[in-house]
Amino acid sequence: MKILTIVGARPQFIKAAAVSRAVAKFEGVTEVIVHTGQHFDKNMSDVFFEEMHIPKPDHHLHINSLSHGAMTGRMLEGIEGVILEEKPDWVLVYGDTNSTLAGALAASKLHIPLAHVEAGLRSFNMKMPEEVNRILTDRISTVLFCPTSTAIKNLENEGFGKLENEVVQVGDVMYDAALFYAEKSRKPAFDVPEKFILTTCHRAENTDDPKKLANIINGLNEIHRDTPVILPLHPRTKNYIAKYGLQPEFQMVDPVGYLEMVYLLQNCSMVMTDSGGLQKEAFFFKKPCITLRDETEWVELIEHKVNYLCHVANEGEIVSLFKQVKGEDIDFEVNLYGKGDTSELIVRDLLGRKIK
Repeated sequence: MKILTIVGARPQFIKAAAVSRAVAKFEGVTEVIVHTGQHFDKNMSDVFFEEMHIPKPDHHLHINSLSHGAMTGRMLEGIEGVILEEKPDWVLVYGDTNSTLAGALAASKLHIPLAHVEAGLRSFNMKMPEEVNRILTDRISTVLFCPTSTAIKNLENEGFGKLENEVVQVGDVMYDAALFYAEKSRKPAFDVPEKFILTTCHRAENTDDPKKLANIINGLNEIHRDTPVILPLHPRTKNYIAKYGLQPEFQMVDPVGYLEMVYLLQNCSMVMTDSGGLQKEAFFFKKPCITLRDETEWVELIEHKVNYLCHVANEGEIVSLFKQVKGEDIDFEVNLYGKGDTSELIVRDLLGRKIK
């Protein structure tokens, strides 16, 4: 069996690393990795393949820094060419990026079976490009690998039980990765305080809105006076901070590798983020999380009170919510994302379908 794996963005490298290790355990399974180039600088891309021992991509499309339409279109064209060359049995896509949608469309139009890892997630905010990507990808996938029972329910509510797709709950590949890399974490080169808040901010809904981004930066400045804040700075966020003339007073650092991020997660006292993946990783490492968004795909984290939504359009909510969460006694002893064997379950499932 030949699996063609499509990756392009930082979270996908981490997920693909877990599945690639599972693929290596099975005889007769070949993986061909396609990197679209969506995340392209060394700190956001190359370093992951190096430190996480992911096989180097067999195909690199070098597509980035374009509008959503131009990027997705060029990726679709490039991936289609690779599929025609490689003739895979399955195309495997992850999450909700432009790379995900382009891979899904290419596979569907060429009638290659498509598997979507992290299927069924919904924020119910159609203004998010990621929401559009994940809905369209789910609809044209052959097999939908869902991480949670919530994802299963989302698909059932959309009528997937009556469609030709097959829905399977397998758990979360990010949990596999967290368990594997927990003992391999690496201290970053910069100074790390004994107690600190780990923060990330990169979503367009925050960075492109001058008022929201100002609220986030000003809120973090005030929090920093209580507890040091560290922000690994996404390139788009850096550009908008400069564009809007904002004045961060906390520690900003270049994007870090995954092993360094694991170290920061292990040692921080709280996470504040607008990232989807980091919300779960905070839970994996038993850290309270404030999500700088009006909604999240990971509603089970909200329901179990380990994660809190923060409406950043409301000036002052960031600081007040920080003070609330800081005093909470949070219970992390609940199994939400499987047993850490999701990657192997995915490969076994696909291999079983090939045998049939």
